[in-house]
This record gives sequence, C-alpha cells and structure tokens, in this order.
Amino acid sequence: MTVHSAAPSVGASAADRPPASLPLTVGVLGGGRMGAGIAHAFLLAGCRVHIVERDADAARQARARVEADLERSAARGRTVPDADALTAGTDPAAFAGAGLVVEAVPEDRALKLDALSRIEGVIDDAAVVASNTSSISIDALAASLRRPARFLGLHFFNPVPASALVEVVAGAHTAPGVIEWATQWVDAIGKTAVVVRDAPGFASSRLGVALGLEAIRMLEDGVASAHDIDTAMELGYRHPMGPLRTTDIVGLDVRLGIAEELERAYGARFAPPALLRRLVAEGHLGRKTGRGFYEWSDR
Repeated sequence: MTVHSAAPSVGASAADRPPASLPLTVGVLGGGRMGAGIAHAFLLAGCRVHIVERDADAARQARARVEADLERSAARGRTVPDADALTAGTDPAAFAGAGLVVEAVPEDRALKLDALSRIEGVIDDAAVVASNTSSISIDALAASLRRPARFLGLHFFNPVPASALVEVVAGAHTAPGVIEWATQWVDAIGKTAVVVRDAPGFASSRLGVALGLEAIRMLEDGVASAHDIDTAMELGYRHPMGPLRTTDIVGLDVRLGIAEELERAYGARFAPPALLRRLVAEGHLGRKTGRGFYEWSDR
C-alpha cells in the first residue's frame, strides 16, 4: 500500500486530487482501551503510530495494550509491524509531521478541548485532526480550533480490533475532501465507514444509548433479569449482544457520560436511570472493573 505523510490540499478539485492513501504517520492522543485499539488498527495497515499519554507510566501501559493486541493478531495469522513502528511517550511534539492525529481521551468536553488545543499546537497545517468522541458535538469542539476545515469525528467502537464500523462525523466546517479521505482511510484499515452530520450522539450512540437506558430502566423496575433482557434482544431481534452486556463492555461510566450529554441536547428521554448512577458511584463500571450488570473474570 502506498502511503503519504499528509493528504492533498483541501482546496484541490476532486479531479486534481491523487487517491487518498493512508498517512505514513498517525498520532493518537490517549492510549486507553480505545486509543490502543485505534493505534493497533493503523499499525496493521502499515502506518507508523505515535501514542501520547499524560505520564510515563500511562505511556508504558498504552504500549503494552497495543503490543498485546498485535500478539493476538499475529496468533491469528496477521502480518504485524516491527516494534519500531510504534512509539509511546508524553510529548505531543511527536505528532509533528503526522498526516492524521486522533484524539482519544475520555468523554469529557473540557478534556477534549484541551487535548485538541495541544494537538493543533504542534501539527503541520496539512494534517487532519479527528476526535473519537461518541456524543460531543464536533462543531462545539471545532469552535476553538484554527483549522476547523481539517477537523472531523472518527468514532471507533469498542473493542476496536473486533469492530467493523467507524462513524465519520462531518462538522459544519469540515471540508468535503477531508470527509472523502477519511472514508477511504477507514476502508484502508479494513473497516466500514458511515458518514453522519454533526448532531449529539450522531447515529450509533443516539440509538444505542436509547436502547441501553431503557434496558436499565426495565432491570431497575424488575421487569426481567439482565440475562433475560439481553437474551430477548439477542434471540428476538438478532442483536449479536444484548444492551446490558454491551453497556458492561463499553463501560457504565462511558454510557453515563454519553447519556448526560444527550439529556442536555434532547431532554428527559435520555435522563440516566438511578441504577446506572448508583453503579458508577460505587465503582462498578462493567468489564474493566470486574462488575457491572454482570460479573466479569476476563478483564
């Protein structure tokens, strides 16, 4: 696969643009479960990847997450890159020269605004910046950026290695060419893109959270057990996984944050149930803590 360090000029006509190939170098700010998964996807596609984390210990953990994913890919027969294709550190200056930088910090507006400001302070003018937000308005995040035309949402799904979908979220100021490149990049890393306009919750989170919150209310009301609610959706509607188990995997804290964002945008129908708030307050966040709506032993 041919790679380039940056996409062609946004101002070029469609006829003048060369094919949008993957950037040679991709940056990821935030190396948690999502950031590590995003790094893994671009590494397998042949990119160099720089992960930046808040401190040295977090950077070491991020690298370990990616290496574990790469080992699993190698065990399944995938060709994996050399170790030097991945770096993990604490200095955003590592993003200089990257063609794409993906922000993957927790779902908090203030954190994301700070992260995007740090990214924009070091990247080239030609680089594209993406947020992995699952619910926060792309236009709200773009408002503080100098180059909103080169900013968009790339919403990956958890776990990234096993997920086939990426939402490409177009802000009001995102250049059409950037959307075009992004959809081609998603295809190049072996996933499927759906393009949505900027609206709170986009398409997937708005629908998925609505279903998940109603399932929590049903559990809270004693309608059925978590297992039976999930089984009803898996067997009755052919969902591969029920909404409560999905919430455990996504993280109850993540779901709560998205629900609060959607409640501000759409009103009481997205109000988080008391059960969700209580479990989060008690530290029962799902698979990553060993307990949510289910008990987990493989976190």
